[in-house]
Amino acid sequence: MTKTTKIVVASLILALAATGFAQETANAVTANDPNNNAGLAAIGKGLALGLGALGTGVAQARIGSSLVGAAAEDSSKLGQLLLVFLLPETLVIFGFLALFLIR
Repeated sequence: MTKTTKIVVASLILALAATGFAQETANAVTANDPNNNAGLAAIGKGLALGLGALGTGVAQARIGSSLVGAAAEDSSKLGQLLLVFLLPETLVIFGFLALFLIR
């Protein structure tokens, strides 16, 4: 990951965080409640699912390139190799589960 890409990703996360804090609530009483963490919960939900998907994409990109090379050498192991390719998908499933657990 280049330095420019890291800066862009950090800027995007900060911009999304700012929109989470800028949300208005429907009830004026809860808007002044110090325990109202709806914006932080929204940021947490987005990060749980988004970073899980990002991690899965990076992992599957690296695994996929080596899978193609291994399948070219021995095509009889393609089923086993596809199972290894799908293992990082559990990161998205865990992020999706965390999306519903965050209140």
